[in-house]
Amino acid sequence: MAKYLIPALALAASFGAHAAPAKQPAQPKLVLVMAVDGLPQEQVTRYAHQFGQGGFRRLLEQGAWFSNAHQAHGITVTAVGHAAILSGAYPYQHGIIGNNWVNPANGGSMYCTEDANYQYVGNEKTDPHDGTSPANLRVDTLGDQLRYATGQKSKVITVSGKDRGAILLGGKTGTAYMYMEESGNFASSTFYMKEHPQWVQKYQAGKPQERYYGVKWKPLLADSAYAGDYGDAPSLQLSSESGKTDAAYYKRLKESPFLDELTAEFAQAAIEGENLGKNPAGVPDLLAVSFSAHDLANHGYGPESKISHDHLLRLDRMLSNFFSYIDKRIGMDNVLVVLTADHGFANTPEFANEVQKAGVNRIDGKKLVEDLNAHLSSRFGLNKGVSAYSIPNLHLDYAQIENKGLKREEVENAAARFLLSQPGLADVFTRTQMESGAVGGTRIATLMRRAWNRQISGDLMVVAKPHWIFGFPTGKGTTHGSPYAYDTNVPLIVMGKPWVKTGHYGQYAEVVDIAPTLAYLLNVRPPAGAEGRVLTEALK
Repeated sequence: MAKYLIPALALAASFGAHAAPAKQPAQPKLVLVMAVDGLPQEQVTRYAHQFGQGGFRRLLEQGAWFSNAHQAHGITVTAVGHAAILSGAYPYQHGIIGNNWVNPANGGSMYCTEDANYQYVGNEKTDPHDGTSPANLRVDTLGDQLRYATGQKSKVITVSGKDRGAILLGGKTGTAYMYMEESGNFASSTFYMKEHPQWVQKYQAGKPQERYYGVKWKPLLADSAYAGDYGDAPSLQLSSESGKTDAAYYKRLKESPFLDELTAEFAQAAIEGENLGKNPAGVPDLLAVSFSAHDLANHGYGPESKISHDHLLRLDRMLSNFFSYIDKRIGMDNVLVVLTADHGFANTPEFANEVQKAGVNRIDGKKLVEDLNAHLSSRFGLNKGVSAYSIPNLHLDYAQIENKGLKREEVENAAARFLLSQPGLADVFTRTQMESGAVGGTRIATLMRRAWNRQISGDLMVVAKPHWIFGFPTGKGTTHGSPYAYDTNVPLIVMGKPWVKTGHYGQYAEVVDIAPTLAYLLNVRPPAGAEGRVLTEALK
């Protein structure tokens, strides 16, 4: 009979596994994953002394904090970063190569989560490029694996101020809710359901978004607390020209810190409405929340600004209230918490030049392409050799190149040499280099290779010099998207007393490590495209 032991038992017997195994902690009742859109790690460190007890400080003191964690791909934008968090995959696999990219089928623009087959639920307006489904996400996520492992009994709910923030965290089988700019509601799409459940209808009927009309965003602390910050203090009046709550007001609301308050409030409604953390099947649930407003503050004024500083302090207080609610509802010792970000941020060029003496500027992508097309016309007789572009990806007209009897590699190399002679550009990678693997062994090359998908990425991929940024030619604001540390280095904090060893960890980590680590703790398969490692040094 011994030879018929199932393999696991036979293996255990062969190693003398008669000793009682160490007792494992119970699985979490709820996994809470939070992404703060556009939060550089350096801001967490810089303002830590001003955090209250219950928000970021609680995470830093009671969690495992990896301060050298990175979104380890070369195009650091919202969609790409959110896709990485719970898939554990890089863009070359997960297929989300930007917020937008060139559709190879027709040369038009493709939005990361657009799907014309679905619309927002209810009377919400759905524009052609609005995000309504995860169809463009080519891999599964932790939530998909959790639902598979539990026979679809685990609930996976995602909430965000941006459609891409919710949809890409939710994977294929979760349920996403996102903020509607036209109405101020949170709504889902017909990909997930035909009509909203009762708890959503009840939440919408209460119109919580109306209470901010006429409210002014002003500094949370005394002026001395913002000493050394750049620019003016926040001063935003939430109103509209019509004198009533309308689409203009709801859009302004999205650009204020109160969007995050609404997001947390809707997440709490989801916890109660779906009974998250109290699953009758005794299995874990997953709630992923993406707070979108910090990204908008940093875009408008830079991470060095008083406005960004104050916004983060408000987010800290909001997190404290959110955790207090979960403490009472579920008990934080039953909850495994992760906080990270989709990308960091570059300083505004004005600050970089005035304070840091960086000597940088903005790059006009449209003019760059126009100048390149003029060069390719002069050199090869090509009419718009760059047929389409979505920075940093440029697409060459290969059909025209072949019709003229030209070699693709020759045109690519000529284009790359021209681009490298332009102000602000550090590197250019070509399709031939990418396909042949001849991209070099530098970290920048590695990150850009991970960001390049063979089927949909461009034929040229450009990289700006450090602190130079594409866009914003009017001389205001800043952006992200580069492979440099200020854009890749983001917070990564895991908190959960039964499972996590508290501490500040200096080891290098990546956001793609989150999904394998959570899969390990949940005892489920990691997502199919996951390439990260389990953060064992921080686990009990």
